[in-house]
Amino acid sequence: MTALKGAFQGREAFVESGGYRLLPFRFNALGNRYVLTNDVGEYVLLSRGDLTDFVEHRLTPATPAYRDLAAKHFLIAGRSRVALDLLALKYRTRVDRVAEFTALHLFVVTLRCDHSCHYCQVSRQAEGTANFDMTAAHADKAVALMFKSPAKHLKVEFQGGEPLLNFSLVRRIVERVDERNRSEGRIISFVIASNLSRLTPEILAFCRDHQIVLSTSLDGPKDLHDAQRPMRGGSSYDSVVNAVANARRELGPHAISTLMTTTPASLERVEEIVDEYVRLGFRSIFLRSLSPYGFAAKSLVRRYGISDWVSFYTRGLRRVLNLAQAGHPIREEYTAVLLAKMFSPLAPGYIDLQSPAGIGIGAIVYNYDGSVYASDEGRMLAEMGDTSFRLGHLDVDDYATMMTSEALLGPLDATVLESTPRCTDCAFLPYCGADPVFHRATQDDWVGHKEFSAFCEKQTKVLELLIQTLEDSPTDRETLLGWLQ
Repeated sequence: MTALKGAFQGREAFVESGGYRLLPFRFNALGNRYVLTNDVGEYVLLSRGDLTDFVEHRLTPATPAYRDLAAKHFLIAGRSRVALDLLALKYRTRVDRVAEFTALHLFVVTLRCDHSCHYCQVSRQAEGTANFDMTAAHADKAVALMFKSPAKHLKVEFQGGEPLLNFSLVRRIVERVDERNRSEGRIISFVIASNLSRLTPEILAFCRDHQIVLSTSLDGPKDLHDAQRPMRGGSSYDSVVNAVANARRELGPHAISTLMTTTPASLERVEEIVDEYVRLGFRSIFLRSLSPYGFAAKSLVRRYGISDWVSFYTRGLRRVLNLAQAGHPIREEYTAVLLAKMFSPLAPGYIDLQSPAGIGIGAIVYNYDGSVYASDEGRMLAEMGDTSFRLGHLDVDDYATMMTSEALLGPLDATVLESTPRCTDCAFLPYCGADPVFHRATQDDWVGHKEFSAFCEKQTKVLELLIQTLEDSPTDRETLLGWLQ
């Protein structure tokens, strides 16, 4: 018994000696505190004194700051490599999507549309206009090109214009993909992004048979939605609300999602907009800002600034949190994406928040005319006369030529945040992304000057708000983390 007792040592024998080493981190001021992040997105908040003690190796294992920093891989003590190996595993998991390669494939089956939305980003064409539909030959070539991607999961999304105006081609593509996949064995999902004005029982039956989900737009109460999304011959609001009800009945409650777009007319009405979503039974809302493409660039995008949208978002998030805490199952989707980047071991596939940029390697677009673009925004920019992100054409170029074109490799090389000026030192780097199309449109440059970047300003302000909310309100933190489930 004495020998056994002697085999155990006192607690003091296990206290690390020789101090600790710093692991890579970045920090930003956040009010009277500092937020520190590491390469895998874990964060801590420190006072100025604790931050100074940390970098000068004065923290002791008995302090809460030391324990938090050690648990989240900001420091390492002793000779064990366990913490380093775990950090490396987490990093590999976060960037695994790059090896998966292009999973999202967008088919622009027509530019024609029966709506005349003031903020349209795609430079729509009138419903009766000729020569703006994708041909069957180009559709077949696009399907063949899609299967060149090594991704195990392939998502096919139909865009427009209004894709239901060319539903015969949507049907053809779905059937060709399903037929090809019998030998490919990929995991396939289909989405139709539509205003739903042309949704018929026949289309709903086809969606049910092929497990197609729908995505539509709802900008808020009827007067606001109809003013922003005019439809010839009737109310766009009535049309979409009726179509949503039909889709829920035929496809199930989770087979349809919605987006809203913030215009100057929306800015003072965010509470009404959120309440309308709840009233109509939606369980999520995406408080989306305007993008500088298409008609929006000419008519609306200069009429409010990022600070206006951040105020709108802040009030909207507060409204969503209050409703969720009152028992209404609703969440804000942009916030949920950021939370996943902060707390999930697997990075979400949100194209706009990836490093390197998600263009090409995250998504690819087959346009109605056979042109292929590195992103949906890239084809929108092309409609404005800038074809910088055009990878090639289905009649001329093969997969290897497109995916090794300078239109893709150039911006990818330039948009690795870890080597981008200002981004490299920013604490929010793990949660942010590169958007070379946005910066090309606004600053005529892939990278952009971050001091003048609306994209950078938006991300910084939203992330500051989110971290402060997480840290300062236990009730809000519980609600927000519940959105990760």
